[in-house]
Amino acid sequence: MIIEEKKKIDILVNNAGIIKDNVIWKMTEEQFDDVIQVNLKGSWLLCKEVAPIMREQKSGRIINIASRAWLGNPGQSNYSASKGGLVSMTRVLALELAPKNITVNAVAPGLIKTDMTNALPKEIFQKLLDKQPSKQAGEPEDVASAVAFLASEEAQFINGQILHVDGGRSIGSTIF
Repeated sequence: MIIEEKKKIDILVNNAGIIKDNVIWKMTEEQFDDVIQVNLKGSWLLCKEVAPIMREQKSGRIINIASRAWLGNPGQSNYSASKGGLVSMTRVLALELAPKNITVNAVAPGLIKTDMTNALPKEIFQKLLDKQPSKQAGEPEDVASAVAFLASEEAQFINGQILHVDGGRSIGSTIF
């Protein structure tokens, strides 16, 4: 285990996630459970493991990768629920761990150029792009920069927050 080798854990970034999209009347229980297991329970299990270590060392940063989808997306009842649960868990853990100098925050990416979005049919990707106020997708480096900031000393007084990295999409502006 890493603690035996390094003697401490300073930062945990929970960045695992899967999608199995479908409207609720076509979604199987297995599709729902799979997404919840990976996206929410996987992060919970890792937080449960590092929390005692960070509490003992009286410091640490936990950054959960949520998604703008926590606000709700059609066809993503499982994914949106998993990311909404992750947002709520982030806020609860921030309250629980703050007395030991541990911050817990989340980054909520929007449309980012990744293998997952590159696999989308071009017409679906374009529809998503059209809903962006900026009319462009973000880069993985945009998310990485937000994570690096939240892990830094400059963010020591930021706790329990959700940083949207989505080109303004989370503000609901789709009229353009």
